[in-house]
Amino acid sequence: MSESAFSAANSQASTLYLPPGKWLTVLDCLCAHFSAISREQWLDRIARGRVLDANGKPVGADLAYREGLRIHYFREVPNETPIPVHESILYSDEHLVVADKPHFLPVTPAGEYVEQTLLRRLIRRLDNPDLVPLHRIDRHTAGLVLFSASKQTRSAYQSLFPTRQIDKRYEAIAPALPGVEFPRVHKSRLIDGEPFFRMQEGEGVSNTETAMEVCERNGDLWRYALYPVTGKKHQLRVHMAALGAGICNDPFYPNVLKDAVDDYARPLKLLAQSLRFVDPVTRQQRRFESEIHLEW
Repeated sequence: MSESAFSAANSQASTLYLPPGKWLTVLDCLCAHFSAISREQWLDRIARGRVLDANGKPVGADLAYREGLRIHYFREVPNETPIPVHESILYSDEHLVVADKPHFLPVTPAGEYVEQTLLRRLIRRLDNPDLVPLHRIDRHTAGLVLFSASKQTRSAYQSLFPTRQIDKRYEAIAPALPGVEFPRVHKSRLIDGEPFFRMQEGEGVSNTETAMEVCERNGDLWRYALYPVTGKKHQLRVHMAALGAGICNDPFYPNVLKDAVDDYARPLKLLAQSLRFVDPVTRQQRRFESEIHLEW
């Protein structure tokens, strides 16, 4: 297997270290560990080279089981539903790709989404299996996502986020808050909520921080500029809801909409609008702005 193909396996495949058991083959272990996937499906994946060993080589159906053996497998969703939105590539060079993600499109494979993700679409468009997202935004959120295009310079770009060397600006449309003073900084401690996919504010030392200001007023709705200092899951959505102004069309905050389905005519009014940083490779000042606009 070529270096490029091996990289593709690692970046697109999931990994399993085989658990303790008395199975005869890797196939037997996979069938037991993933009981929702039939033996016939695993045999089909193995026949198509979609199950790999630690070296990135396709395994056979008779490969002997060994506890702790590392196996790479490609997640597949039968009859995956197309997501009728289109991403844009705003910038691309040998080191960096900047994409404008539409609402409803996941960044990476998860759950019922595998091929219908920004990562898989960009890998196909650019023919670059080494693409790796440098950060995430929610599926419901639109806007800018940075991707590393090269293994050689990846760590330099990845370091921008934990060291807070990148300025991020979001926009949100939400109910007016005439009784709240702006600009302001909102700090709180975010913890896991209920159901499992939600976050909530809890007691204790804050682990999130968002600077906020109002940039446009339109009757009962305002356009807010949000500057996240930290990057916790759903941080901006929770912080706005905590102030009493849940972002328009949010299916999770402040309340979960039961049996919510994607309504492409009513996207979440949250946009990753701009990113600014000093390029760690070229040392140039970089600024990217989304071409998506939140409509009132």
